[in-house]
Amino acid sequence: MSSATPEMIVKKEAHIGWMTFNNPLRMNAVTLDMWKAIPEIVADFEADPDIRVMVLTGAGDRAFVAGADISQFEENRSSADAVNSYDEISGRAFAAIAETKLPTIAMIHGYCIGGGLGIALSCDIRIAADHSTFAIPAARLGLAYPLEGTHRLVEIVGPSFAKEIFYTARQFSADEALQMGLINRSVEAKNLEQTTHAMCAQIAENAPLTVTAEKRIIDELVKEPGNFDRAKCEALAAECFSSEDYAEGRAAFMQKRKPQFKGR
Repeated sequence: MSSATPEMIVKKEAHIGWMTFNNPLRMNAVTLDMWKAIPEIVADFEADPDIRVMVLTGAGDRAFVAGADISQFEENRSSADAVNSYDEISGRAFAAIAETKLPTIAMIHGYCIGGGLGIALSCDIRIAADHSTFAIPAARLGLAYPLEGTHRLVEIVGPSFAKEIFYTARQFSADEALQMGLINRSVEAKNLEQTTHAMCAQIAENAPLTVTAEKRIIDELVKEPGNFDRAKCEALAAECFSSEDYAEGRAAFMQKRKPQFKGR
């Protein structure tokens, strides 16, 4: 990965690709180099047939990601051209996470703020420690939140809660986030990794083609009216039915054994 940076830790274990934001002195705020590295990390995981699920998390115990690194804004976002360039780079990072064929989980502890919440929203599933806090403080900074991030927030929590999050710019607790559907699970901090590992194991033992197909189909179903691609969804379903994994799943069911899926 040519954009590798020590601020991003990459690890592969037991069918899981771990992407860790490693800027703990700034509560894992994302630097420009980190934004640049994300698409290449995702591509590396996608190219590895042994990786079945991707987990994003933050280093240390204080934060998942506390937004973009504002200390770099004077240098990287001080003019219209600089803002456009920065937004293009960060936009590619968000898209890489959101559009990967792999199922993605945000493992959240501590602060999940601004662009950090945008990263979590780009994931399929969000599991949070019960002490975590969530906010989008755009209204306190005078900036506009990215359109795609706003769209994902509305998809997940609905327009009314999205407006409350933006209008108030306040920090929401894990309990509040769970109630509004912003996160899937809230667990004790001591159980966060165990819970995440358990879900990863459940996902990894299932048929990868089915998981990918359903991810793509669900993404199509929640698109704006008129943009739904039925042909694409039907092709994804047909690919599953013609796969070796489907034959293996049927055989394993009849033989009362655990299937061994290969992703083909």
